[in-house]
Amino acid sequence: MAVSGFEGFEKRLELHFSGNDPLGLRRLRCDALAQVLDAVQCTVVSAVGNRYFDAYILSESSLFVYPQKMVLKTCGTTQLLRSVPCLLRHTADLGLRLRACRFSRGSFIFPRAQPFPHTSFAEEALYLEERLPPSLCFRRACVLPSASSHSWHVYAAADDDEHVAAASPSTFTVEVCMTELDRSLARGFFRRKGDERSGDAAGADMTDLTGIGGISPRALLCGFAFDPCGYSMNGLDRDRYSTIHVTPEDGHSYASFECTGGGVEVIEWVRRAIGVFRPGEVSVSFRMAEGGDEKQVWSATSAALEPLGLSCRSQAAEGLPGAGTVTYQTFTARGVVRP
Repeated sequence: MAVSGFEGFEKRLELHFSGNDPLGLRRLRCDALAQVLDAVQCTVVSAVGNRYFDAYILSESSLFVYPQKMVLKTCGTTQLLRSVPCLLRHTADLGLRLRACRFSRGSFIFPRAQPFPHTSFAEEALYLEERLPPSLCFRRACVLPSASSHSWHVYAAADDDEHVAAASPSTFTVEVCMTELDRSLARGFFRRKGDERSGDAAGADMTDLTGIGGISPRALLCGFAFDPCGYSMNGLDRDRYSTIHVTPEDGHSYASFECTGGGVEVIEWVRRAIGVFRPGEVSVSFRMAEGGDEKQVWSATSAALEPLGLSCRSQAAEGLPGAGTVTYQTFTARGVVRP
C-alpha cells in the first residue's frame, strides 16, 4: 500500500427536511450551494436534473438535491460535516425544518491525512451532536465491525424514531466500497496523454468502454473524467439516483457504487458494478426500512457475488433512530492472481 495518496473512501451525509414549498431544497440558489460546498472545500464540475431531483458531479464526488432530501458525498481530504451549519442557515431562510440526519463512511486508507472534524469517528459524531438542532432528539452512533481492518461508521439523528425515508421494506439504499481493483480494468480510468477533450466528453467514453453503461440501462448517465485519472458518474432513473467514483492509482485503488431501488434489481446492479472493477476486497452496506429482513439481504448479496469469486468474511446489522436497519458485509476475492 502507498504511504500517501488520494483518499478514495467517501464521507456521506444525508439530510431530510419538511416544509410547505413543493420545490423545497431545489430552490437553493447557486450562490448558496457554492457557499455550502466551499465549506466542504469542493466545487461543481457538471450538473443535470430531471423532474424529481438535481444531480451534481463535484471535484470530489457527488451531490443530489431533492425537494426534501439532500445527499452529499465527498472524498479526499474534504471537510464534509462543515457543510451542516452553512446549509442549515440557508434552509431556514427557505422555511425548511430538518427532520433527520445520517452520516456514514468506511475506514479511510490514509486516516492521518484527514482534517478536523474527520480525524476520528468520535470527533465526527461530537461535531454533529453539537451542531444539529435539539429537535433531533433520537440519536445514535455506532461502528459495524468486520473480520478485516475495515469497519462501517454510522451516525443517525431524527426528530421521530419512526421517520424512515424508505417507502417500503423492499426499498433500499446501498453503498458499495471496493479496493484492490483489477489493474487492467483500472487502466480504463486514465486519460491518454494529450487528450484535450472536456471532462464530460472523455467521461462519456469511459462510461461506454468500461461497461459502466450496462449497470443500470434505464438510467440517464452523466460521466466525468478527471485529468490525468479518475472518474465520477451520476445516474438518474426517475426518482432514483446512482453514482460511481473511481480512484484508479495502483497501490491505493478504490471505486464506489451507490444506488437506491427495489431489492432484486439493486442486488443485480451491485453485481454488475462489482464485475466492472473485479476488486480484491468489497464491502456492501444496505439501509432498509423497519420490517426488512437483513438475513435475506445477506443471503441474496452473497449469492450474487459468489460467481464473481468473492467470499463473505463478515456481516453485521444495527437499528438506527429514524433510519431503519443498516447492514454491513465484507467480501474478499478467492485466489485471484493480479497482473
